[in-house]
Amino acid sequence: MKNKVSIYALTTDQLSEQLVSFGLKKHNAIQIYQWIYQKQLMSFDQMSNIAKASYAILNQHYCFNNLTIIKKESDTTEATIKFLFQLHDGQYIETVLMQFDYGYSVCISSQVGCNMGCKFCASGLLKKQRDLTVDELVLQVVQVQQYLWAKQHSHISNIVVMGIGEPFDNYVNLKNALNIFNHPHGLAIGNRHITISTCGLIPRILQMARDFPQVNLAISLHAPTNELRNQLMPINQKYNLENLLITIKKYLAITNRRISFEYILLHGINDSDMHAEQLGKLLKGVLCYVNIIVYNKINEQQFIPSKRYLPFMQILKKYGIITTKRLERGIKINAACGQLRAQQIK
Repeated sequence: MKNKVSIYALTTDQLSEQLVSFGLKKHNAIQIYQWIYQKQLMSFDQMSNIAKASYAILNQHYCFNNLTIIKKESDTTEATIKFLFQLHDGQYIETVLMQFDYGYSVCISSQVGCNMGCKFCASGLLKKQRDLTVDELVLQVVQVQQYLWAKQHSHISNIVVMGIGEPFDNYVNLKNALNIFNHPHGLAIGNRHITISTCGLIPRILQMARDFPQVNLAISLHAPTNELRNQLMPINQKYNLENLLITIKKYLAITNRRISFEYILLHGINDSDMHAEQLGKLLKGVLCYVNIIVYNKINEQQFIPSKRYLPFMQILKKYGIITTKRLERGIKINAACGQLRAQQIK
């Protein structure tokens, strides 16, 4: 595969431009997309509607690479499967498949490690080693889809980019991957079935609004004041709550799409009635809902899950804020929110 390009790393525009330069037809890009994403073929030589004379050229320039599945852990009572993938350079990432009433959702990682340093999250215990490439983003979905198809003849209906890493810290590769996810001849997953979670990288929020106004955006908030958020999430020292809220209002003006705020309840830290009142005042009038998340313990931190989610939610509803409690999946296999990490530090 040396000097060959991963076929999974290219958008249709990029692929068609390259194919034309090699003397092939522009429409071959769509044909290849249909074979590899819709029919899950992994050989150019079996693509029957492409001229046989083109096979040698395609094989010369492109390869079908994959991620190595090191381990799968299942929590059958919750219909959750966690995949430990090894990358080409020996690094590791985790990806989670979850079954819901509406279908199957896959949670993918965007980086090896994470530099955001959120105190309650296992992913940041390993500092960022590198960004995932476009094909590494795409192959998480492709290979989980292959597994799902072989086992149950079912399809992934939703993608959430909430695994290891900060997606907006890898924006260029994320953007190309989203184009592949969404392309009607690619994975054909509609933008409204894709959610990106960010801790609040302000410049990328507005860029996302312009590039993908239909993709769902989730903001990891977790505190109603700068003082508390600075302690829990170091990113707040660069992008504080005031500027974040200004940016979100601009985002809403562009997209008119309800935004989600994620809020992990930590006992004695951010779960009091006072915190709920502060959060209600902060978000009042914003087109949003708050997703309350029960903290999932990790060994390296001493936070305690709060049981005060019902009174907390009632106060937020008083401010007219739609509030939900996240349905947790994969706790028994360390696949729940905040528990994903690189295998090296387990």
